[in-house]
Amino acid sequence: MIAKLLVANRGEIARRVLRAARGMGIATVAVFSDPDRDALFVAEADEAVPLGGVTPAESYLRVDAVLEAAERTGADAVHPGYGFLAENPELAAGCRKRGITFVGPPPEVLAVLGDKVEAKRVMAAAGVPVLPGAEVTGLDGGELAAAAERVGLPVMVKATFGGGGIGMRAVREPAELQAAVDAARRQAGAAFGDDAVFLERFLQAPRHVEVQVLADAHGRVVHLFERECSVQRRHQKLVEEAPSLAVNADLRRRLGDAAVAAAEAVGYVGAGTVEFLLEPGGSFFFLEVNPRIQVEHPVTEAVTGLDLVRLQLLVATGEPLPDEAVRATLRGHAVEARLYAEDPVRGFLPQAGTLHRFRVEGPGVRVDAGVGDGSVVGVHYDPLLAKVIAHAPSRAEAAGLLAAALDGARLHGVTTNRDLLVGVLRHPAFLAGDVDTAFLERHPPAELAARPRDPQAGRLHAAAAALAAQAARRAAAPVQTTIPSGWRNNPSQLQRVEVAGEEGVLAVGYRFGRGGALEALEVDGEPLPGARLWAARPAGPDGWLVDLEAGGVRRRFEVHRVGDVHYLDGPLGHAELRERPRFPEPAAAAATKGSLASPLPGIVRRVAVRPGELVAAGALLVVVEAMKLEHRIAAPTAGRVREVLVGEGQEVDAGAPVAVLEEADDG
Repeated sequence: MIAKLLVANRGEIARRVLRAARGMGIATVAVFSDPDRDALFVAEADEAVPLGGVTPAESYLRVDAVLEAAERTGADAVHPGYGFLAENPELAAGCRKRGITFVGPPPEVLAVLGDKVEAKRVMAAAGVPVLPGAEVTGLDGGELAAAAERVGLPVMVKATFGGGGIGMRAVREPAELQAAVDAARRQAGAAFGDDAVFLERFLQAPRHVEVQVLADAHGRVVHLFERECSVQRRHQKLVEEAPSLAVNADLRRRLGDAAVAAAEAVGYVGAGTVEFLLEPGGSFFFLEVNPRIQVEHPVTEAVTGLDLVRLQLLVATGEPLPDEAVRATLRGHAVEARLYAEDPVRGFLPQAGTLHRFRVEGPGVRVDAGVGDGSVVGVHYDPLLAKVIAHAPSRAEAAGLLAAALDGARLHGVTTNRDLLVGVLRHPAFLAGDVDTAFLERHPPAELAARPRDPQAGRLHAAAAALAAQAARRAAAPVQTTIPSGWRNNPSQLQRVEVAGEEGVLAVGYRFGRGGALEALEVDGEPLPGARLWAARPAGPDGWLVDLEAGGVRRRFEVHRVGDVHYLDGPLGHAELRERPRFPEPAAAAATKGSLASPLPGIVRRVAVRPGELVAAGALLVVVEAMKLEHRIAAPTAGRVREVLVGEGQEVDAGAPVAVLEEADDG
């Protein structure tokens, strides 16, 4: 057995592995970067070793530092989670050299599977269906065009090494080919240190179906059925489920046989996933093998009752696959949604900030989260906050439970993709099983994320926020706390509070009588009919429960106040309202005319212009990187750069000015 396990990862997967290890009586070690020093996974491990650094390259990607941490703490095993070093043969080889158990496949297997071109060759030789492809690194002009013609347009340009959708470009016209290959090579080189790319036949809107495999060191390989992962954005999965509606018993058998053959062809050991593209007629083609635990492994756990991380740890120590894995059966349906700190309406821009409150719960729902109340979401790592999984006897019930849990979640402080996920899970096409990799192209994120709103929601949210603020002020009053807010011997005008949110600025007016009862309540000068305040009482840290009746309907609103911002949750959905000061400061000077701002928090990776330089409309000015993505800030019009306000390597907040552009002087 493993005595002490070092988890070479962060966030929710680190917490997931730590939880499995604790359940087996294994001591644990975490490693962490400087921004993660106060992260939950660090506190949950028995011991923790600082790696230093801020970026992944300075911390979690340092094989030498991870191995040194294992030796320093006496860890006899390393679990790499997913991402970072999980598929790096160097870490597996380093563990072997030091007599440390690597929880994953041998380095030789990782080397083969890490080269997607070589992996396809091995799979084809093993009889696994593969798509036509061609290596094109170093080719251009006529040679590149000829390679694409042999493969057959449309093609997908893909990075030979790495994954996560990085370095992928779809090409439908010959004229697009060279630029797509060049861009993919640049991105692959920056992300993986190797700019090799290849072409692969591009299937129009297939399903993305993958098969979970388990293999022990004694030559036994089994599959644990399929997962549907077709709802994606930027070639990255968003919603996953098991089993797939598109897979019948015969197709399940054929997919399982192909996945087992793929694992056997490379001598696989451990938990892994064989990914396929599935066409409507039932034809499927090998995509890749992910030689690690997958983000979406909980849906397989839900429908089989197995703990895949526990099985990983057992297999890593040489144990044979247990009977429950060999004889696994399907039960019910499970759906997982990936909750990200990103804004789907603004092109999935990553978000950063402090999560003031994080609550996701519901019947039949599991939450694997890397964050909690007070967690800081930074700009250096993937913006995944949590995986939320629902399991039920039927697919419709599982989707409904998951949508309800997300819709009712308390997510305060950082913009998330919650509304998009709820929109997907409740969409008629999704519920009918009409999904493929083009789902978000047919159903734009902005439409899916648009919440159906009660016409009174904005007014009632504003009223609840104002009443919560009133109750908080009375509770904090140093004297005469029993006197109603704004009470006068001769009642006159209403007390007024202004709040700003999605629906603009709303003015709330209220008056309490001598006995403390609410006598009047209006929003923007219009009374709320039949308004009655049943209660406004504290509910947790910085929280208030406002029990308000209007129009003959009584509703309870949770109001969480952080500074001048009110976060509201209740039967009419959620809202974020900023209370405007009663006596505002004189207006700050307007922003400098022509100033250009960063659309998101991040790190300035490139400054492409100098003060005084003439630029054309669309010219690149600054590149800001956040969470592995680059965002280009371009000149909206032709002009002259008056100022450059940032430098390369500098961190910037969302809305921070980066440059000032002025109209060019023709003289």
